Amino acid sequence: MVKKASTKVNKEKTTERAKLEDIEKIIVDLGKKGLTPSKIGIELKKNYGVDKIKTLGASITKILEKNKVNHDNDLKTVGKKISKLEGHISKNKQDKRAKRELVKFVGLRRKLEIYESKKNK
Repeated sequence: MVKKASTKVNKEKTTERAKLEDIEKIIVDLGKKGLTPSKIGIELKKNYGVDKIKTLGASITKILEKNKVNHDNDLKTVGKKISKLEGHISKNKQDKRAKRELVKFVGLRRKLEIYESKKNK
């Protein structure tokens, strides 16, 4: 038996597709509000119908750096997670899973510090 091709019509997303200049402006505005690059990507996908920024020519972090907008890097994010886990472990001494996660994040922070030091040379 031969399968028929789908008869469904591809509907475009209801949100308009923005141009690169408009997207850059949106990214800069969201970056100034304090959103991380990953949150900016989620916001663009949800509200503006932009699936991948790289296909437009540049990544979100490159656009933020070009426009001199400060954003949280991976090292700060890992540091926040470590401090949150340390607070949790001080209250819950028997939580072995959290202790394991803390060890993993400390190792990740060390690797990121080494990477950043090599990158900045």
